[in-house]
Amino acid sequence: MHLDKFKEIRRILIVILFFNWLVAFSKLIYGLITKSAAMTADGVHSFADGASNIIGLVGIWAASKPIDEDHPYGHKKYETVATLGIAVMLFLASFDIIKDSILRLFHPVVPDVNMFSFGLMVIASLINVVVMRYEYKKGTELSSDILVCDSIHTKTDIFVSGAVIVTLVSIKAGFPMLDTIVAFVIGILIAKAGFEILKKSSDVLCDGEAIEKAKIAKVVSDVSEVKAIHKIRTRGREDDVHVDLHVTVNTSMHVDAAHELSHRISDTLKKKIPGITDVIVHIEPMNSHRL
Repeated sequence: MHLDKFKEIRRILIVILFFNWLVAFSKLIYGLITKSAAMTADGVHSFADGASNIIGLVGIWAASKPIDEDHPYGHKKYETVATLGIAVMLFLASFDIIKDSILRLFHPVVPDVNMFSFGLMVIASLINVVVMRYEYKKGTELSSDILVCDSIHTKTDIFVSGAVIVTLVSIKAGFPMLDTIVAFVIGILIAKAGFEILKKSSDVLCDGEAIEKAKIAKVVSDVSEVKAIHKIRTRGREDDVHVDLHVTVNTSMHVDAAHELSHRISDTLKKKIPGITDVIVHIEPMNSHRL
């Protein structure tokens, strides 16, 4: 099942890569021909989206490796590490677009806009909507950081394309300066998407809380013979959450019964909360004063 999941993610990324680069090259080439800063910026954004798919493929390849002696917890976090590469691609694209926009303020260029420009942007937007929805849906189903983060990237592409369409209308109406302004705004939006991905990835890599303590406590409190729960900690990816917690029991409980209880708690958490793969239970007597 582990390998099947990664094969499915890899297949999805390859399909999405094809459509991303089809859209990217169309926007870039036509944007350069018509001298539209907004359309060219949108093309760069789409190209970065495709490049991020390649980073994702490398990350999935590394993450799919089985547990070994040097990696007793597996290699799944390599997928999360790969999402940092997507964030870097977004930051680089943002910097380049903002820089070119500032230069155009001092050296204005009037783009050549026609019906083909509008048609291209509308078709590109429709493709992006389909790709984004499909990618996010599969990313959620497969608990894939790469697919979910990349869908966020694609979502910004949809807003960007919408802004470009508005810009083309404005240029046709006699306001060519808006092309440069929108390109600058696009650069800011791309950087924002990069920060969102960076935050999501860092929460995993820096052991941020993966599941709310109250949710863990509610499930464990329903297990018979558990008197109290404290020191609940969770970390990891959505599909690979590690939990450790302390529970208090009657002082008369035999060590065999305590051992059986810890397994029962672990099995219950894994059954009721999807994504939990490892649970460590510390058993303490009720009269213990340790904090």
